[in-house]
Amino acid sequence: MPLARVTAKGQVTIPVAVRKSLDLKEGDDLLFEVGEVGEARIRVVKRRSLLDLYGALPATRPYPGKAAIRAAVGRRLKKRRGGQ
Repeated sequence: MPLARVTAKGQVTIPVAVRKSLDLKEGDDLLFEVGEVGEARIRVVKRRSLLDLYGALPATRPYPGKAAIRAAVGRRLKKRRGGQ
């Protein structure tokens, strides 16, 4: 079993074998669940990027294009500011 030591600042270096086994990457979060005295469980919380969610929801209408969206936003902002 890999062993790690806690530094005076409370930091721990996770052994390479553990990082590989858990597929830990830079930016991943670790969740600590403290149980009975002397017991704890660590869970890996993977971060998802927006690209991971691409296509998760079906399109309900065709994409009108960047120019049409900018024009619509411009109209709404103008209307919000009290313009005609």
